[in-house]
Amino acid sequence: MKKVGVLYHPMIEPAHTLAEKLVKFLKSLGVVVWLSSAWEWEKAKALINGTDLILCVGGDGTILRAAQVALPDSTPITGINLGRLGFLTELSAAEAEAKIPALLQGKGWIDERAMLEAELVKPDKETSFFHALNDVVVARGAISRLIHVKVDIDGELLTTYRSDGVLVATATGSTGYSLAAGGPILHPQSDEFLLLPLLPHLSSTYSLVLSAKSVVRLHVSTPHQATLSIDGHINLPIPSGSIVTVKPSQHRARFLRIHRDASFYGSLEQKLKGKQQGESSRKS
Repeated sequence: MKKVGVLYHPMIEPAHTLAEKLVKFLKSLGVVVWLSSAWEWEKAKALINGTDLILCVGGDGTILRAAQVALPDSTPITGINLGRLGFLTELSAAEAEAKIPALLQGKGWIDERAMLEAELVKPDKETSFFHALNDVVVARGAISRLIHVKVDIDGELLTTYRSDGVLVATATGSTGYSLAAGGPILHPQSDEFLLLPLLPHLSSTYSLVLSAKSVVRLHVSTPHQATLSIDGHINLPIPSGSIVTVKPSQHRARFLRIHRDASFYGSLEQKLKGKQQGESSRKS
């Protein structure tokens, strides 16, 4: 590998410090390196051409931003976490310098993950496209009132949810917001994806596991503004009458890993406990 990008979480000072340290280390190995905040993903996109690997310093949330930077070429990502167990990160801060040379020499393996493509069509026909590694969420906006979302799958009407919103999640995202909303956990390398309502009122409460070929359309009806969220960090207001179409993306996220392919189920409980402990420490 000749060119590496380093993305870091800008609100965590140790992440910035470690990122700068890694830049110096990589340069000492003769590698061309660029550095960027993960929140400045447009700047990073301008630097991505020819990049062989993205090192992501932070946590799973930082990796979700890195996944946007990696498109459309699906540049491999290696996540370096800073204390908490992550579902997507691969290396601890302490082992990063010891393991990175092996990655640069091609000794790792690729973990591919399915992504979603979301098309937003507003009532004025303005159209936007997005890609998500975790989830696509249509939800209420600043006003705390239910929204109506009519859902059809593969052209057939399912139901109209009267709820806080509707969430569509990948297998990777099944351990995130989807899990908190009561959804099932899918194996992270599954191509199936999930559909579930958020706090439905007098409407269907069950979640659905959809095939990797399904197409979901969410028709938004609300007297006030709703919100479209992509992976929790792309958020924009959408008016009533908007249609969000979600389907499997042609792009896939690719993670370069060095540790052996451990059993997902064997480490699931440990990672969930680590996530809960991290959330508790942030609240205290």
